[in-house]
Amino acid sequence: MSACVPTRATDPSDSNPTRRNHRPHSPPPTPPRRFRIAGADVSASIAVFLIALPLSLGIALATGAPLQAGLVAAAVGGIVAGRLGGSPLQVSGPAAGLTVVTADLIHRYGWRTTCAITVLAGVVQLGLGCVRVARTALAVSPAIVHGMLAGIGVTIAVAQVHIVLGGTPQSSVLDNLRGLPAQLARLQPAAVSVSVLTLALLLLWPRVPGRAGQLLRKVPAALVAVAGATAAASFAGLTLPMVDLPSWSSHALAGLPEGPVLGLVAAVLTTTLVCSVQSLLGAVAVDKLVAGRPDLISGAPGSGRGARVGRSDLNRELLGQGAANIVSGTLGGLPVAGVAVRSSANVQAGAVSRNSTVLHGVLVVIAALLMVPVLEFIPLASLAALVMAVGIQMVSLHHIRTVTRHREVPVYAVTTLGVVLFGVLEGVTLGVAVAVAVALHRLTRTRITHHEREGVHHVHVRGQLTFLAVPRLSRALHLIPHGADAVVELDGSFMDHAAYESLQDWQKTHTAQGGSVELTGRRPGTRIAEPSDSAHCRCRPWTPWRNHQCERPYTAPAAGHPNAPGEPGAGQGPSAGRESSGHELARGISAFQRNTAPIVRGELARLAREGQQPDQLFLTCADSRLVTSMITSSGPGDLFVVRNVGNLVPLPGKESGDDSVAAAIEYAVDVLKVRSITVCGHSGCGAMQALLNSEPGGARTPLQRWLRHGLPSLERMADDIRPSARLAGRAPADAVEQLCLTNVVQQLEHLSAHESVARALRKGELELHGMYFHVGEAQAYLLTGSEGDGLFGHVEATADLPA
Repeated sequence: MSACVPTRATDPSDSNPTRRNHRPHSPPPTPPRRFRIAGADVSASIAVFLIALPLSLGIALATGAPLQAGLVAAAVGGIVAGRLGGSPLQVSGPAAGLTVVTADLIHRYGWRTTCAITVLAGVVQLGLGCVRVARTALAVSPAIVHGMLAGIGVTIAVAQVHIVLGGTPQSSVLDNLRGLPAQLARLQPAAVSVSVLTLALLLLWPRVPGRAGQLLRKVPAALVAVAGATAAASFAGLTLPMVDLPSWSSHALAGLPEGPVLGLVAAVLTTTLVCSVQSLLGAVAVDKLVAGRPDLISGAPGSGRGARVGRSDLNRELLGQGAANIVSGTLGGLPVAGVAVRSSANVQAGAVSRNSTVLHGVLVVIAALLMVPVLEFIPLASLAALVMAVGIQMVSLHHIRTVTRHREVPVYAVTTLGVVLFGVLEGVTLGVAVAVAVALHRLTRTRITHHEREGVHHVHVRGQLTFLAVPRLSRALHLIPHGADAVVELDGSFMDHAAYESLQDWQKTHTAQGGSVELTGRRPGTRIAEPSDSAHCRCRPWTPWRNHQCERPYTAPAAGHPNAPGEPGAGQGPSAGRESSGHELARGISAFQRNTAPIVRGELARLAREGQQPDQLFLTCADSRLVTSMITSSGPGDLFVVRNVGNLVPLPGKESGDDSVAAAIEYAVDVLKVRSITVCGHSGCGAMQALLNSEPGGARTPLQRWLRHGLPSLERMADDIRPSARLAGRAPADAVEQLCLTNVVQQLEHLSAHESVARALRKGELELHGMYFHVGEAQAYLLTGSEGDGLFGHVEATADLPA
């Protein structure tokens, strides 16, 4: 019997004996990719280049280095660190945080030795990256880092004031302050006028209103300020010191280090410390910015070539920074570090890969070679004013508020003053010492109080319970008489072995003598007391919610009660089969006072003193299933919440408006200065169901009169021209869900019609967000599509999202 063999068409390419076929179950080999640069990377690189060019010259001027050294560092930082570093979207170059360090090195050792120190610092960074210790730099207290940057900012600003006034700065902050009165007496009007114009443009350019302002703000303010001051000085014919870029043939390169060995070692370590910490913290900050762009996280279509930008590899970033410093120092450039201003501009400009960073470095090289005649028209006073503004911005009020909230003002203040008075390394050392002292003080500071209330002895322990507090704990516990009822409240997160044994021994002894002991608190491992009336409730305070509507044993109502057996309506009222609503309310309040109030009392006391300062206005439905604090993981003082039936925002106007909602919006935007407004709809909304089922005419009840504000949403859903609101991954389940989604988009348009909201949006001080919560799935969706697109995307429960 002959076998049947299937035939196939002969492919001419099969005659090639060198052709290799892939295995049957493996994917076909992918053809080699051609190198491409996404358009988003090209536009982002241009934006970063326009910021980097004037700043690099200004930082070089502030350090006293050759001005070309700033261009060398910017080019090397973009090309070398951008290509080799572990943070794809971080932009490196000469950083303002290194100005004081570099200026001091140039003053002590000269320029060529400073370049050699930069090379050695890069070698040390390579070594640290190889042994993978990058993450240990993140253990430095943020208060120390912010204090270091603030001290450097003060030093920069004070020094540049002399150039702004037409003079020459001294080598130290104290000398600059002492020489300021004399400098004011002989100020140069031409230099002052150019500096004032630079600062005015720098301040006012981001605030240009209207649609024209949105287009103009795409040009960096730093470039506009320097270019405007340069043009004004040229047209006015002012005689001022200008940028002087000597021929590249005479550019000074690195030389052999000369100076005392200990001094050079300290200089290398200082440069390494500042470069590394600033770069690594900058990489972490860039990760947070990238997390705010869903296209880069998911690799969705439209994000360049669909590549996903992952989290920064800090050890690789350290290796890239080390290589960049070696190259920059060898070529006679300034030290290189990650730069926050350029990095944030890179992300905001839409960069999708490291190609934008590398291309910006290439543009700097082209400018350094071809634009020298143009750059030499820039007045030094304009660059000094630009760098002075950068120095002032380094003293961040946001950072000061943060360290104040975390009670780290001493660390911040000592670090700042240390950097200003003694230097960066000395100031950071003082800051570390104060941070350690503060941590030890907090560890040993334990408050133990004892009081008696209604025959129960209460011992309250605030703070960490270590062996140092054992004597005071024992004294407080021995004040409790034998056989008495005692409650020990532990309000701390740590208990060492000595304290644990002391507490357990006393508990066993006191219980054996007929007394009772109840341990309460939030320390892991301690038992939370459960009163008899809550024996069936396993709820814990200030934790993820666990259904506080706990089932209760049925108790027969008393005779005469509407739900008593034999009475009219028995078993039909809302209290049938469960306790009365009044008792349930009282029980809930009692649970709050007993369990949650001790934990939140300190935070609420602070809010009572300082007043509310919420960041968001959250406008949502009155539905009882929407617990705003739960689905947003927020607490007291975080959200300014407005709830109504259907999460509606009536249009402003005498006939159709609603003063209640409008007043809340005006108060939140104009008085509380919230930075965002969120309109949140939800699945199964009864208001949307009623809106769908409403009939024209007929009796007008209060609910029907209120729901007329939702009619534009109905019209929007029926409009075939506008794109329908939709969920990512699936179509709306039914018409009610379609209307719920459409209603969120429509109410955002209504929000923009309110005068206070429109004004804040024009100034860039406010953002609007749409949100949809599916109750049955416990799934949140955010409006992520482009304007008018109406796409609601998932908010995934992943640990990679920033806190």
